Formats: sequence, C-alpha cells, structure tokens
Amino acid sequence: MRTAVLTVTVDVLFESGFDALSIREIAKRAGVHESSIYRRWGTKADLISDALASRMGLQVPTPDTGSLRADLLALLRAIAAFIGTPLGENVVRMALRRDLPDSDAARDRFWTDRFTRGSVILDRAEARGELRPGIDRFLTLETLVGPLYLRLLLTREPLNEAIIENVVDLMLTGIAAERA
Repeated sequence: MRTAVLTVTVDVLFESGFDALSIREIAKRAGVHESSIYRRWGTKADLISDALASRMGLQVPTPDTGSLRADLLALLRAIAAFIGTPLGENVVRMALRRDLPDSDAARDRFWTDRFTRGSVILDRAEARGELRPGIDRFLTLETLVGPLYLRLLLTREPLNEAIIENVVDLMLTGIAAERA
C-alpha cells in the first residue's frame, strides 16, 4: 500500500501541483481508502514529503565507493542529475514556497532525512581516516550541495562535471584529514 500511495502521490503532484493535489484522488488511483492515507500520513504535506523523500532516495542513493572523493563526486552527480529533471526542479521550487499548509515540519523532516543519509558518507570517511574528526556533517553537506542549488535557482549556470569536481575538490581541501 505504501509504495502504491507514494508512487501515485508523485504522479499526481507532478500532474496537478501541490495546490490541486487531493488525498481523495490519490486514494482512488492507489486503490486504498482515504482514511488509510490520513491515518498513516496525517497531512497532505507529510504525504508529499514522504513521497518525495522516497523518490529522491531511489534517484539519489548514498554512494559507497570506498573513497571520500569518489563518494562525494557520485553524490553530487546524482543530485545534479535529479534537480535537472522536471520532478527534481519541482521539489526544489516547492521547498522554496512559504505558503504551503503544514509544510515547515514536513520540509524539515525531508532535509533532515537527506542530510542524515549523506552524513553516512562522512562517517565512513572518518572511520577510514580520510576526514578530520569533528567535522559538522550537516554543514559540510550544505556547503557541498549549495553551489548546485545556487546555479539551478539564481545564476542558471550549467551543472556539469567540471563544476562538480571543482566543488568536491574545494570542499576536500577544508575537511580532509592531514596526511603525514
């Protein structure tokens, strides 16, 4: 049931937008009762947040290459690819809206989930001795992905391989463990 509801939610969101999205329509398309959706998710914002986090988790997995640089490159490539899609761009634009009911808590949960998943990369790197101890995980990830969102929303410069490599290498200069 969860998978069907989340899949339909993303489809309806993409077709109709947040404002026109209806729990009744999602329930009908997913073949479940409306009350089941409300019981599990409570609000439209919570349902959308879970649906988007689920989809983003599939399209932006947490890489594990055995190298901090390779993991960060893979992560940024996946994020750039995702936010370059119509769904990804809609996720970003929805996150910017301040007028969506019940959206603040849902937005916080969404980003906390994404940063927690990304922090695993940094935890593994620290365990391998590639990362200075005590680095703020969320701040590091915010700093890493910030240029992607800046380019998407403000400068409209391309999100290409060169910028991804430059951002990762610049970040590594500040967080990498010192080598003997």
